Amino acid sequence: MKLTSRSLLLALLSISSIPIAFTQPSSKFSTNKYGNGKGDTLLYRLLFPDANPSQKYPLIIFLHGSGERGSDNEAQLKWGVMNFATDQNMSQHPAIVVAPQCPTDQFWSNFSRTKVSAETRLLPNPSKPMELLIGLIHQLVKTLPIDSNRIYITGLSMGGLGSFDAIERYPNLFAAAVPVCGGGDTTRASSIARIPIWIFHGAEDPAVAPSFAYEMFEALIRAGARPGFTYYPEVGHFSWIGAYSDPIMIDWLFRQHK
Repeated sequence: MKLTSRSLLLALLSISSIPIAFTQPSSKFSTNKYGNGKGDTLLYRLLFPDANPSQKYPLIIFLHGSGERGSDNEAQLKWGVMNFATDQNMSQHPAIVVAPQCPTDQFWSNFSRTKVSAETRLLPNPSKPMELLIGLIHQLVKTLPIDSNRIYITGLSMGGLGSFDAIERYPNLFAAAVPVCGGGDTTRASSIARIPIWIFHGAEDPAVAPSFAYEMFEALIRAGARPGFTYYPEVGHFSWIGAYSDPIMIDWLFRQHK
């Protein structure tokens, strides 16, 4: 009989008196809900590093895409954010990680846009989820050991648009941003030129036009910024797989501070 790795594991378990627990990665994140005192709430998951509780840590805000909207407070952990929660990453770069969940049919960003990225314009007021997110960040800074000079924001697709929305509305809050397959208001580039930004996009993206990212990159260069720009050839919408698996990007992000 051929002994497979699964049968070997079952055999070992059957002869062992020591119980073995298999932990789901999502269990590393506590389940939470933020309220603004006006009846509005935002669900979120939070990861706290297993490290010195008296030390201050960077804060990572992770914004999911449109497919993970809802009210289960779980779907937002599907893509990307778990790369920050690995044992290796938390050992090398311990951080407080927050993954909020946008309600169904709502958005992180509030842009007026068409399929032509040059027409993307930031509307005067933030979306309700973005307004709640900013309130949550301020509350966490007051209650957790967060280094306010190292607040980072990143997100994919709808969250990539949300990342640009956040830094364009609140440029003094964030130390760095990594928008993945997103875009922003090119007329606001000068307001975020001092923020370290690394943009990722797939050259064959059918969902968010690559021009959204490229035109933001060009606008930032014209404004005097020095953003990173990774343009994956022959990659569609799933550019976040490469982006969040890139150890160079991770190392770069944690070097940034205000």
